[in-house]
Formats: sequence, structure tokens, C-alpha cells
Amino acid sequence: MTVTPQIMSDPPGAPHEQDRGRAVSLVRPDPLIAQPLILSSPHSGRDYARELCDQTPVPVEQLRRSEDAYVDVLIEGAAAYGASLVCAHFPRVFVDVNRARGELDPAMYRDRMDVCADPPSRRVASGLGVIPRVGSQGQQLYRRRLHFKDAQDRLSRFYEPYHDGLAGLIAEVRDRFGFAIVMDMHSMPEHSAPGVDFVLGDRHGQSCDPRITAAVEAGLRARGFVTVRNTPYAGGHTTEYYGKPATGIHVIQIEINRGLYLHETRVVPNAKFDIFRENLQQFIEEFAARSWSGFTPS
Repeated sequence: MTVTPQIMSDPPGAPHEQDRGRAVSLVRPDPLIAQPLILSSPHSGRDYARELCDQTPVPVEQLRRSEDAYVDVLIEGAAAYGASLVCAHFPRVFVDVNRARGELDPAMYRDRMDVCADPPSRRVASGLGVIPRVGSQGQQLYRRRLHFKDAQDRLSRFYEPYHDGLAGLIAEVRDRFGFAIVMDMHSMPEHSAPGVDFVLGDRHGQSCDPRITAAVEAGLRARGFVTVRNTPYAGGHTTEYYGKPATGIHVIQIEINRGLYLHETRVVPNAKFDIFRENLQQFIEEFAARSWSGFTPS
């Protein structure tokens, strides 16, 4: 299997609406087989537009090590089992949609921000805010400070379409079924949780009904995978912001050990990719096919 990153360039003066059309993909299942399940992939984008690459001295090969590479490919067939999907096409090193919109670092900009940033957080201090300052290996992404209008432009063109798409799918699914289950799909470096295949993050029971977390865990373990909960990843902005079990919205972050399917240094699928993808698709199919008729949202 050969999957390569796309290096994109815009025609001069291209309208932003064209960017909105390609920033995010939304896939809805056939209504006849639809289930109350949504899969999201916020960090697998690999469309490195030249206008973005021109601002960093870091080569694309190194930037790509920050991706949750090919998670979108792993889950792309889920609509056949009744799930909805939302995937970002842009890279997380330029806009990280698993951050709050206000997680901005004023020190990154040469001019004054004309919006209020959120109170300083550990993620922003470490350079991993909504507009990241550093890559996965701690390398500085920019030669010089940015204009704040660059950040505003990125939030408008990439961040907002992603969250508009995710929020729209959640509303549609909840309106139809009375509740929605979001699996926020990520990948983790092999060394971050040795011996663990999946880390399930539900913010220690706050973002997802425990019965759903238990069902995810049981389904993965039945397929031979080693799972743990909330350590070292309990969930990010998506689980915290959208996960409100009392309102019928359940969000669980699923971290996949990259060693199961990826050559991490080269950022290419490894020899186990196809087998793992089939196994994961079977898990999604089985989970989506569960009978939810007796499930009462918390």
C-alpha cells in the first residue's frame, strides 16, 4: 500500500471558500444503516499547502512526524457500518483543532492580538497551543514571529470548518437517536505507552458514559489488543468541550500505538498496516452493530 503526503499550492487570489471546501471531509452513512456513532480524526491531515510551508524552515519530512499519520485511512470505511466521519486535511503543526480556540501564545506574534487569549495553559507554555510553536521533537517551527492576522486566517479557514463539521454531525446524530457517541481517533508514539495498544481517554469518566467506555474496551480486548484507560492520555479539547453525557453526547479519545501500523521515523505504513486496518474496521463494525435500543443516555 502506498500513501503519500500531498504538497498543495493555491492559485493567486484563491477565495477562502475554496479552502473551506477542502479543509475538512465529512462522510455520512446511508440513512438506512445509520448508527449513533461518529469517528473524528483531527490530526491525520497531510495537505501541506505551500503558503504554510513557506513560513517554516522545517522540512515536510520532519513536520510529518507530528501527524497522527494515516489514522484517516484506518477508519475511512466506517460509513459502510453506519458511522459518520469527520477528518481534517490540514496538518496539526499549523492548526491544532484538539485545542481550545483561545489557546494562543501572545509571544508568537509581532503585533498585538486583538482577541482575548485563554488563561495561560501548560500546553501553550510548552509551545503546543492551537497555533503550535514547536513540532513533535521540540523543533522551533518559525524563523521569526508571525503576524497575528496569520493566526486569525488559519482559525477561520481551518479550525472553524472542522469544528462546524463535527458539531453539525453531533447535532444530527443526537437529534435522530437521542444521543451521540464520538470516537476521537489519534495515534501515539510507540514509546509513550510501552506494551499498550490502545489508550482510552474519557477524562476519568467525565466525557463518556462508563458503559460506552467499557464496551469500547471489551471490543478491543476481544480482538487481542492491550488497552488502558486515561494514562498517559485522558483526552484533549474535543473530549472536554463536547463530552457531556448528561446531554446525550459521549466522547472518548482513542490513542492507537503507532507501532501497530506505522514506521514512525519514515512516517509510512509498515508491513502490518493492512492486517491492522482490517482488524480495526472489524472492531468498528461490531461496535456500530451493537443494539442500542436499551441504552438510556445519562
